[in-house]
Amino acid sequence: MKQQDLIRNFAIIAHVDHGKSTLSDRLLEITNTIAKDKLQEQFLDQNVISRKRGITIKLAPVRMRYKLNANSYELNLIDTPGHVDFSYEVSRTLAACEGAILLVDATQGIQAQTVAHYQVAKKLGLVMIPVLNKIDLPNAETEMVTKELLDLGFSKDEILSISAKTGENVKELLNKVIEKIPAPHGNADAPLRALIFDAVYDEYRGAIAYVRLIDGQTKKGNRIKFFQNSIATDVTEVGIFTPFLKETENIGTGEIGYIVGGIKDIRQCRVGDTITNANSNSNPLPGYTTPKPMVFFGLYPKNTNDFVALRDSLGKLTLNDTALTYTEEYSAYLGSGFRVGFLGLLHADIVKERLKQEFGLDLLLTMPQVLYERRNDEIYEPYMLLNVYAPEEYVGNIMSVCQKKKGNMLDMQYHKGFVVLNYEMPYSMFIRGLAGEIKSVTAGFGSIDYELSDYKKADLVKLDILINGNPIDVLSELVYKDEAVYVARAKATKLKDSLDRAQFRQIIQATIDNTIVAREEIQPYRKDVLAKMSGGDRTRKDKLLEAQKKGKKKMIQTGKVALSQDALFSMITES
Repeated sequence: MKQQDLIRNFAIIAHVDHGKSTLSDRLLEITNTIAKDKLQEQFLDQNVISRKRGITIKLAPVRMRYKLNANSYELNLIDTPGHVDFSYEVSRTLAACEGAILLVDATQGIQAQTVAHYQVAKKLGLVMIPVLNKIDLPNAETEMVTKELLDLGFSKDEILSISAKTGENVKELLNKVIEKIPAPHGNADAPLRALIFDAVYDEYRGAIAYVRLIDGQTKKGNRIKFFQNSIATDVTEVGIFTPFLKETENIGTGEIGYIVGGIKDIRQCRVGDTITNANSNSNPLPGYTTPKPMVFFGLYPKNTNDFVALRDSLGKLTLNDTALTYTEEYSAYLGSGFRVGFLGLLHADIVKERLKQEFGLDLLLTMPQVLYERRNDEIYEPYMLLNVYAPEEYVGNIMSVCQKKKGNMLDMQYHKGFVVLNYEMPYSMFIRGLAGEIKSVTAGFGSIDYELSDYKKADLVKLDILINGNPIDVLSELVYKDEAVYVARAKATKLKDSLDRAQFRQIIQATIDNTIVAREEIQPYRKDVLAKMSGGDRTRKDKLLEAQKKGKKKMIQTGKVALSQDALFSMITES
């Protein structure tokens, strides 16, 4: 048997919190890849934020050894993120595999992200093993979730029930991986073609490309080329994942490993790119795109002295996060900061948390904005193809929410006990609380998945917020013309509820095209200037009251409103 025949490359497809990381732990334990006394929960999630949140936000490959029928198999597992923000990364991971474990929580059933990744895997021709997890829990709905898997097209004898927590039937799952998932195809004698499915930056070695070798082989000293950038370099190190980086003499066809090539800019080592021999005319592997940030925040240090530290910190983060973009901007209200682009709201939240934990920065994020395009003085906005997955009794509620969010229904498929609704909708609705509303109207059972489609003409106007006549530039936004007045009133009301009272009156105004359409007022604290007077004539009291009145009038003009993070985020969602 050839060495290539003993390789199995696979991923785990699962919704957030369905037990993917726990299953990875059991696989590491059963294959003795990590000693039991050194194995901690979510072992492959070495990222501190991943461990804290209990979700995978960064993929992690690992090579395991497992004996079956006197053969020692090389099992390459790639633990992938489950959140929709990282869908492109997941698609490239799946492209590096021949098969996948479709993991479903027996207490929750199939969720939208599971279906989305399942469809990607199906398009790529991956062999899938359907698995029910958490069967040890008393509230497991094994029969109901089995029916859901049958509706996806699986047969009953394909479905395996396990408990990743206790290890029940996990060995049987490993056996199925070897039996069902095919060995990698590829020509060992052909020129090198390797798919980059991830990359990290090392201060000493530069960019490290995580690769799956489709054809050929490579080793230290070989001359290679990164296809998309046409950059040639010498290989300085190759190796495998144990899951830690372990240098080897070479890596060959069908294997998953890493390549170090002296590239100092990680942006030249893009996910989805193809590595070839420097003198090769091989065609690149399909599916390459450049991840495009779609949500933009203004990011400002609360302490203005931290601006340089923030700039340096963002620079360091981009070394390992090529989807993160930033440019300097200035706010008349908040001072110097950055306009930062993210893949989505979770991506933004993670970056903010990293800046706080790793660099000790206390930051303000302004309202999120989507990426608009201007064409011949007209504004175009991004649209998404939205999939909503929920029990069928909530269809009416979902349709009401999607209609309110300017959604156009494309299709609806009924399955046994659940329904999938497909909509075309402006992407801006996603950052205006769409996910939360879907969860609310489906009692927590609904979930969503989306992919960006194209840009369409939008009828938008600019909404400005003023406090005591001073425009707050970080609160300006584009809104739909037909709902502009409603949004303006809601924003003014929310800002009133979020701002703290001050020693001076705070007048909040919302304007559209310089016309005031909403007004709110926050009364000041009233200081009793006459409290210490035990007597005196009326004239003296009137002078004190007049002086107080003039002082408050001056404070309205010069007093600075303390705009908190809560006040900023009160402007994000609708009433």
